[in-house]
Amino acid sequence: MSKKYFKGAAASMLLFSVAGITPVAVSAEEGSKDFSMTIFHTNDTHAKLDNVAKFATVLKEKQEAKPYNVLLNAGDVFSGTLYFNEFLGQADLEFMNYFGYDAMVFGNHEFDLGDSDDGHKALADFVKGAKFPIVAANTDLSQDSLFDGLQTREVVENAEDGKVYNGIIKEVNGEKIGIFGLTTEETISIASPDKVTFTNYITEAKAAVAAFEEMGINKIIALTHLGSETDNGFGTDVVLAENVPGIDIIVGGHSHTELKEPKVINKDKEPVLIVQANEYYNFLGELDITFDENGVIKEYNGVLHATKEVKEDPTVLEMLKPYADKIDEIKNNPTGATAEVFLSGLRDMTTNIKTLTGGVRSSESNLGNIITDGMLEKAKLIDPDVVIALQNGGGIRTSINKGSISYGDVLSVLPFTNPLAIIEVTGEELKSTVEHSLKNYPKESGAFLHMAGMKVVFDMNAEPGKRVVSMKIDGKEVEADKMYKAATNNFTAKGGDGFEALEKAYNAGRVSEPGFSDWENFADHLKSLGTVKQGLEGRVVALLPYTDVKMDSWAYPYISDIYTRGILNDSKTFKPGAQITRAEMVSWIVKAHDLKATGKAPFKDLDGLTDELKADIAAAYEHGIIKGTDDKFMPNDKVTRAQFSLIIERALENYTGEKYTAEKAPYTDFGKYSEEAVNAISLLHEFDIATGYEGKFMPEQFTTHQQAAKIISNFLYTTKQVKKAE
Repeated sequence: MSKKYFKGAAASMLLFSVAGITPVAVSAEEGSKDFSMTIFHTNDTHAKLDNVAKFATVLKEKQEAKPYNVLLNAGDVFSGTLYFNEFLGQADLEFMNYFGYDAMVFGNHEFDLGDSDDGHKALADFVKGAKFPIVAANTDLSQDSLFDGLQTREVVENAEDGKVYNGIIKEVNGEKIGIFGLTTEETISIASPDKVTFTNYITEAKAAVAAFEEMGINKIIALTHLGSETDNGFGTDVVLAENVPGIDIIVGGHSHTELKEPKVINKDKEPVLIVQANEYYNFLGELDITFDENGVIKEYNGVLHATKEVKEDPTVLEMLKPYADKIDEIKNNPTGATAEVFLSGLRDMTTNIKTLTGGVRSSESNLGNIITDGMLEKAKLIDPDVVIALQNGGGIRTSINKGSISYGDVLSVLPFTNPLAIIEVTGEELKSTVEHSLKNYPKESGAFLHMAGMKVVFDMNAEPGKRVVSMKIDGKEVEADKMYKAATNNFTAKGGDGFEALEKAYNAGRVSEPGFSDWENFADHLKSLGTVKQGLEGRVVALLPYTDVKMDSWAYPYISDIYTRGILNDSKTFKPGAQITRAEMVSWIVKAHDLKATGKAPFKDLDGLTDELKADIAAAYEHGIIKGTDDKFMPNDKVTRAQFSLIIERALENYTGEKYTAEKAPYTDFGKYSEEAVNAISLLHEFDIATGYEGKFMPEQFTTHQQAAKIISNFLYTTKQVKKAE
């Protein structure tokens, strides 16, 4: 475009784009020298093939309407779903060949397998099987023998399918169009390119443009995998447009941006249009362009065609079937991990008259802990300076039951396949992020953060924005002016769920997006664990008013859990090692399920108790949870573990309306306990409400306050796993 200029009306027009609207009218004389064409484009499909038959319907319709077109892919076909794990790009390639793509650029994820035993064999096979060329001006494959004979480091006019070039020339309705490709240099740190190297994208872009212009080409498309949003030091489409004269259009990928209309750079001089079509075959991008005789863009119209609501193309659906059938089979395959405890992704845990809620959208859960552990583990492999990981509770969609964990289970928990992002924030920004996470507490919020590598203590009674009491990383308080690297998903990194501090850091370019889908990181971590026993660990806890409960105590998260649910009072001490009384135990259970009494209990030994305790005992009696003996309740008696088990069993029966028969627990000290007591103890074992030690349950041992807190906390999770009686 350096040899182009505006003439007549074109010189003074203001370029803009609104879907369905043509910016300017052109005279018949000028129009006779114009050239019009259409670019159809996709990017970041990430082996998301479940939607490909709908995409095919849209593509066929639009291509028939606009026959003078090119179809381009801006990279990241690889990685992200079981389709890739199983077929290593070959399933995607079958559809790309069928659709008739004209060119593709490598994305960073095309180089994910460089460190595997087979290296880049899957990518080399993909290139060889492609019925289209790959454009890669700043990618050097020469040191990897798998690509021998596949790459020509030149701009060529007669490109062969299944080969890699700096740039190619396509003829559309008699006009020659130049297309060259660029891949983010960040690939070296966010993928596994091994022997593949990447040169400076600006330098290579200028060389490609010069080569096209020497060949008389004045309509040039850059097909890029750089990202269109923020520059983290590795460049973006905007930086490319501003620094390389001669480019007319940039068809981009990498940032998964939904550009509903083209972004225009240098619109008053030599305009460059930037387009990108989100991800996953969710859209077909269409850009209609009219060039004047000098190759200057006169008119344009950009639109994204959604695929969600259209009918599936029957031919493509039939092509997909053998792949989809295999994936359905694989979803039932085990990850190699077994859950010995219930992994809670529960919601709506209303437990008291304050309608206080819990679950993954307002409290720590073992499932959230495991997800963030896996995220942090993966991020540290990419960047050892990452210290924490954050997962929004709204992204955790279900729970995992005890037993073998399948890939289907993993995908049900994290169905959005959000890629990994690493973001650098100040301590102050991190504090603002955590404050936002807690601002709606105790109400549920998708913004509630689960975390690894950091422990947070907050004051639930403080006003929103001033709730964080302590934030510790590696045992040290977070410093406001210190920089920290955090792993999260790209939805959260971009400010999703209202995280303005993260959005600010993202827009400032303090982010790396290595990709790697959240479900893959989760599955890999589960596999590495093998047996999953994780519980609450006190990563996000409410400040307790009790002076005798140490924050590093194993019981702190359980005491905090039931305190935040309004089960405990605000006295100065909790007496964690003291033995719980029958009155206290019943009161906690009644409050846990918000039970009410219509009358008074018939017991004669309740004198001296508070009216609140008397009402709780009456509620427990009316709901069949307690019985008493000889008109007495014995409220001050201590509670053995066997007695606690019986009361919990009755409370669960009251909740469900059904008696539960448990598989007999493997304890050796049941002795002469009744069948009812053995079943109650076995129920607590089966639901992980209470466990024994070294094969013994110790049923005659009295229960302490801190032990009771754990039992009640676990009991609350149990009642959300079963159906409540009408």
